Amino acid sequence: TDESSGYESESAGAERSAAAAACGTRGRQRRARTAFTSEQVCRLEKTFQRQKYLGATERRKLASALQLSEIQIKTWFQNRRMKLKRQI
Repeated sequence: TDESSGYESESAGAERSAAAAACGTRGRQRRARTAFTSEQVCRLEKTFQRQKYLGATERRKLASALQLSEIQIKTWFQNRRMKLKRQI
């Protein structure tokens, strides 16, 4: 990446495109999967049992308490609601 302009050099772009084609992905890289600790999962499950949806302030508090991002909390709750829906 050219630091001064913020643009990639042509060779760096070509290398990245070749690597993306080789592994079958295009565009942005996927974020690594979050490995939640058992304590985090326990707290998330307890919170989910009380309420299926979190507001912004509740999500912010839980994220800081568990040392996770708000997006990770939001995604966990979305996935957990879908799991519940499949079980029913």
